[in-house]
Amino acid sequence: MELNEKIKVIRKAKNIGQLEIANQLNLTVQSYSMKETGKRPITIKELEIISETLGVPASIFFEHNFNVKFNSDETKEVC
Repeated sequence: MELNEKIKVIRKAKNIGQLEIANQLNLTVQSYSMKETGKRPITIKELEIISETLGVPASIFFEHNFNVKFNSDETKEVC
C-alpha cells in the first residue's frame, strides 16, 4: 500500500475530512485531494503536518503492516 493510500485509510478511520487536513497544509481541498490520490507528491513537511493532524506518528506510514481501528470498533489490518 502506498503512502497516499495509508493516509486516506487512517483519515477515514479517524473520521477526519479532507478539508481539515487541507486547511492545516494551507491548500485547497482539490490540491490536497490530488496528493491523497497520488497525483501530486507529498513533502516531508506536509507528512509531518498530516501525521500531527491525524494524531499518529509519521513512522506509521512506513510500516509494512499496521492495524486501523474504525469508529465502529472494527479493526482492519492494512498491508
